[in-house]
Amino acid sequence: MALLNLILQAGAEQTENAGAMKLTLLDLTIKGGWVMIPIILLSFVAAYIFIERYYVIRNATREDNNFMNRIKDYIHDGKLDAALALCRSTDSPSARMVEKGITRLGRPLQDISTAIENVGKLEISKLEKGFPTLATITGAEPMLGFLGTVIGMVQSFYAMSQAGNNIEVSMMSDGIYTALITTVAGLIVGILGYFAYNTLVVRVERVVFNLEATLTEFMDILNEPVKTER
Repeated sequence: MALLNLILQAGAEQTENAGAMKLTLLDLTIKGGWVMIPIILLSFVAAYIFIERYYVIRNATREDNNFMNRIKDYIHDGKLDAALALCRSTDSPSARMVEKGITRLGRPLQDISTAIENVGKLEISKLEKGFPTLATITGAEPMLGFLGTVIGMVQSFYAMSQAGNNIEVSMMSDGIYTALITTVAGLIVGILGYFAYNTLVVRVERVVFNLEATLTEFMDILNEPVKTER
């Protein structure tokens, strides 16, 4: 109860002094202690991964609606060189999959399908680069915040133990600041990182769907009669 009263008293004093003293974001960060350093650094890493992956995945979802129609016409006309040139001039996962399929023409359809699927897996793996790091940061940030909470409470209790019977609220303020600020910072970064990670996962799933549709359409083209002349 005594500890609770001291905390409430500290909160009341801070409220009374709110008009006289306004803390900036930098002040709060400094009062959070050294734990704020890894929290801030990891938040920058997470932001970089999200922004960089977001644009990479967005570009991968951009597909030329007429691409497969042109590939179909080239294959039916026996213009395999033109089809390969179109694939190589198109910067997209689907184009690279189709390119691999065209280079395997003449082999059994199952071998062609397997080769295309392997390319698709490699493309998805490229898009998911950085995902494990982002997921790790998302999980680690709240724990860093809780670590700051424990350190702050230890500081407060240590100050109380050194004061003996002359306990003052000001002795606990630094520890309480560390405890609360790091917790809030860790939770904010962790929550934002969670939403960012799932946003990227959803976008990658869209790319996977597009690649599966491309594979199906390409195999359907191969099952149709084609001309062998070039």
